[in-house]
Formats: sequence, C-alpha cells, structure tokens
Amino acid sequence: MSLAVEFDGVVKDFGTVRVLHGVSFSIEPGRVYGLLGENGAGKSTLMKILSGYLQHDGGEVRVDGEPVRFKNSREAEARGIVLIHQEFNLAEDLTIAQNIFLGHEVKKGWRLDDAAMDAMTADALRQVGLQSSPGTRVRQLIVAEKQLVEIAKALVRKARLLIMDEPTATLTPGETSRLFELMARLKSEGVTLIYISHKLDEVERVTDEVIVMRDGRFVVRQPTASLTRHEMANLMVGRELSDLFPPKEAAPQAPPLLRVEGMSVPGWAEDIAFEVRGGEILGFAGLVGAGRTELFEGLLGLRPAEGQVEIEGMRLHLRSPRDAARHGITYLSEDRKGKGLHVHFGLRENLTLMNLRRYAQPWLDPAREDAALAEAVQSFGIRTGDLRQRASSLSGGNQQKLALAKVLDPKPRVVVLDEPTRGVDVGAKRDIYFLIQRLAREGLAVVVISSELVELIGLCHRVVVMRAGRITASLTEDQLTEEELIAHATGTR
Repeated sequence: MSLAVEFDGVVKDFGTVRVLHGVSFSIEPGRVYGLLGENGAGKSTLMKILSGYLQHDGGEVRVDGEPVRFKNSREAEARGIVLIHQEFNLAEDLTIAQNIFLGHEVKKGWRLDDAAMDAMTADALRQVGLQSSPGTRVRQLIVAEKQLVEIAKALVRKARLLIMDEPTATLTPGETSRLFELMARLKSEGVTLIYISHKLDEVERVTDEVIVMRDGRFVVRQPTASLTRHEMANLMVGRELSDLFPPKEAAPQAPPLLRVEGMSVPGWAEDIAFEVRGGEILGFAGLVGAGRTELFEGLLGLRPAEGQVEIEGMRLHLRSPRDAARHGITYLSEDRKGKGLHVHFGLRENLTLMNLRRYAQPWLDPAREDAALAEAVQSFGIRTGDLRQRASSLSGGNQQKLALAKVLDPKPRVVVLDEPTRGVDVGAKRDIYFLIQRLAREGLAVVVISSELVELIGLCHRVVVMRAGRITASLTEDQLTEEELIAHATGTR
C-alpha cells in the first residue's frame, strides 16, 4: 500500500542559482515525517520534484527501489504520490466537485458522471469536516475552507504517499484536530505522510521522525521524541535561536491615532469599536470566521460597511484601499499571493508598481533607481541576488517581507497586518517581529490580526478578541495568556 522513497544526491538549479545541493535521505513506508527547514531551505522544491511539478538536474529519486523522473504531477499521482500545496491550486470559478476531479473526471460512457463525482466529493468533505455542498463555487469559500478542499482532493486521489505543505496555516483548532485524526487513520491504513510545517508543536504532536534541511542540504533525520522544539528550531537555522520576540516597550500614552466606532460589515461584524495609538501594537484574536479580516476589509472599503473611522480626530469615509492609503492607512492581506503581490513580476516591479510617485524621479536615473530598490531590499531583509528575480521564485518568508516592503512605502501612519507570519519559518518570523516593533517605535499605529496566540502575546500591548462578529474582550498586556484568549474566543468566558 505505502511507498518507500530514496533521494540520492538530488540537485536542482534555477538558472545560475543552485537550490538543492546533493540531497540524500530515505523515507520509509507507513510513517509520518516532519520535514523542517527555514523558508528557502529547499523543502518545497524537493517535494515538487517528488510529486512531478519539477524535474531534478542531478542525482536520483527512487520509489520502491525504482529510479523515477515524473514528467508531471499526473504521473506522480498515478504512482500514489500526492502533494497538497501551501498555496492553493484551485480554480475559483469552478465548483468544489469540479476542482476535486479536474483532470481526473469520472465518466459514464462518453458523458461525465456528475452524480458519482458529487457523491465522492461529499464523502471527502465529510471526512475533512467541511460542511459545504459539492456544487459550491470555490470563490465563495473563505481561506480555511479552501485548505480543506485541497485536503479533500488528495483523499479522492487515493494517495499512498501524501505530502502536506503547511496544511493547518489557516485552520481553526477544531479543524486542525480533525485533520490530525484523519492523518492517524491514513497512517493506520499504511499511507506514508510527509508533514511540512513551521508549527513545531504540531510537528512534535503528529510525526514519528523529523527531517531537517538547511540551505538546500540535508542536515539530519531523527526520531521526533528525541528532540525538543528548541532543538528543532536550532537545527533549522544552524545557530542558537533565542529571544524570538523583541523586548516589549512601554505602552504609549498618546491620544488615539485611529478610532473606529459602530463599524458593521453585513454578515461578518456588528457594532465594532476600538482605538489604537501611535507607537502601539494592537492585536486581533479570534477563531477562523470570527470576522476579523472582514472587519478590516470593510473598514478599508473592500466590503460594504457602515461606521465611523477617524484619524487624529478627522472623520474619514474610505471607499477603497487606495483611498485609505492616501489618508495613511495601509493593509497587508493574509493572502500574499492572491492579493499582496504580483507573483509573476519581479521585485523591482512589485516595489514600484504601488509607489509611482516616490520612484518616478529615480526612473529617470537607472543608477538612483537601483540604489533606492537595493536599499528597500536591505532594509526589509529580503534575500535575493537580483532585483529582476520573480516574486514567485522567492521563499515564503522573503515573499512576506516583499509584501511588507510594498505596503509600507510610502510611509503610512496606520498599518494593518493580517496573518503577517502565515507559512513563514521561525527565522523569518523573528525578522518580521523585530520589523513590527521597529514600525511601532517609529510612531506608527500597528494592528496585527493573527491566529497564533503566542505571536499576539509576544508582540502586542493589547489584544481585542472577536467571536461571531462581535468583540468579546479587550485584554491588556498583563491579562494576555493563551487560556484567556481561548476562553474569550470560544465563548466560555
């Protein structure tokens, strides 16, 4: 049933850049492996080679002892190897069932057997806990529901080796627990699972062994039980990693910079009021579906909304993100590839497209333009050797830093960061946390929407908790514990 895989000296180049340097290790059947490494370590590249999305340039990949070189993902899936992508691979205008069977349609004679595909889709959705109809259009789903569709798609493909790349990044605790139960069942049925995640508590909980990669090289394979989370993190970055969060500075006492009152977004948020001061980091906590993202999309004019928004006492009516930016409010979407970046453009285009006024003058002088862009890349710690490099070829952490650089220039007064470290490794997280503190120190009002409670506790001066579209609590720094946040988010307090 399950598959054994061996990587023997696997090499991969993108142009003149080598991203995999002779990677060698094996995967035994019927076990759950945690594949760890910083963004850019080569994890996803190696798994895309195994699952037929990329071709290796050297070395050998063997499946059950046989050398393989899959031309595409369909060939890999025919051998039972299925990859659940970190970034969704879904057609927004098709239904859930059409997405799940796209390229694998079931036929009855010469016609599509829609009834059979709907029945199999419904069964897969039941297994992953998604209560949506097979006929629902994917564009109607929220991010967490799209993740569950990706998992359901893999179930229908009857995987013998299932690769899961950050599968819980958008899931609620309940959905995550259901996924772990499903993984346990698949393992009991002999399926091999490779679990890529930066959530080390989850790796500790669900995996049998840990495989660590760093800078395109294999580092170690060890039983999970033999490593602490701290040791895992150190192996990933190749150094002692302490002080993940910067020391908190005193909460500012200045008058509110941003004040929101009576903000309602139909179907998502009702009668929301909060304020945030310059130099303050204000967190927003809540389960998926609590209305946090939708609240700020309404505030910024991305959704129909009613309410009062003031900056330094001046009342605003924001019709669009561009309008908000003119008044000093900027927003980083949780969907960095769908809404945050032009992934098929280079760094240069991403950093200048939204900032024409600032960069218009340097465009007249290529040397000044290059210097300005290089300064932005250095300031945000974006690892690249070429400003013409496509955003899609950057690691997740560097994509997130690029998205941050894009929304923070020209300088705003209020910045809203929605899941700023989703899918980002521990080293890049630390960089982003220190960047967020730097923004607050410079006097910006910073709002952080996050599903990671430790992140909110480590960063924020205060945290607003939402549940079912309403604020259930506003907690000060001395009240911030995981127990308090969970209790208010779930309605048990």
